[in-house]
Amino acid sequence: MGLLKARKIVERRIERKKFLFDFLLIACGVFAAGFGLKGFLMPNKFIDGGSTGLSLLLSETTGFNLSLLLLFINIPFILVGANLIGKNFAIKTGVAIVTLALLVAFFPYPHITNDKLLVAVFGGFFLGTGIGLAVRGGSVIDGTEVLAIAISKKTGLTMGDVILIINVVIFSLAAKLLSIETALYAMLTYLSASKTVDFIIEGIEEYMGVTIISLKDEKIRQMITQKMGRGFTVYNGERGFGNSGEKLYDMKIVYTIVTRLEVSKLKLEIQKIDPNAFVFMSSVTDMKGGMIKKRRLKH
Repeated sequence: MGLLKARKIVERRIERKKFLFDFLLIACGVFAAGFGLKGFLMPNKFIDGGSTGLSLLLSETTGFNLSLLLLFINIPFILVGANLIGKNFAIKTGVAIVTLALLVAFFPYPHITNDKLLVAVFGGFFLGTGIGLAVRGGSVIDGTEVLAIAISKKTGLTMGDVILIINVVIFSLAAKLLSIETALYAMLTYLSASKTVDFIIEGIEEYMGVTIISLKDEKIRQMITQKMGRGFTVYNGERGFGNSGEKLYDMKIVYTIVTRLEVSKLKLEIQKIDPNAFVFMSSVTDMKGGMIKKRRLKH
């Protein structure tokens, strides 16, 4: 009982540290995204891709309040994310989007420049920084990726295909409702934002292949299926150590694939089980099939 209690105390301490770190990342991300919107894009009537770009487009064409549009357009994505990824993700995302809407509505960001090229590049840079930091904190402030995950599971399209189609529609509407020049600058803004996102999250793409080497591989396998709702592959391996590398012993190597939005949660759960586990990740582009769906409990 004493060992179990001590373990739970350690787990709570890890969760607390992780929560504070995630909160800091999300807060910085929301502030950066707000700066990109109010300091660059909004004063110059620029738009971006994704749900943020759609909100900017609707605000520009209808005169509707941008803060309210950011909330209304992203609410469905929050609900989908709660079902696909988890309740904690949905709560973090909801708080991040509400905070962003409040900052856009009330925080006095300075108007930086009217130069169109600088607006497109640096507006996209700060917006992408915000999105990337939010993803690192286990949430999103643009619900397009959540929608892409949902659609890709029900169709033959990859996540990249879905995001591309959504943005083509948004940029086409911008060219028709605003101007072709505005649509072209919107594409430049989107490219700047997407490259910044890739940089912030260290090149993580839609899916991540995670290899886990641990003596507690059985508990890690149970966690992957029960808590993450994912499948895994087990390899037989030998581990060597010492100056000459002569001491060898058999062990299991666990490999699984998760979305980049789930990496933060997976790392936390692995740390709870084995803080000394050797974990390394690599990007997997356009993965299809093999991911088990989360089971609903029957009452």
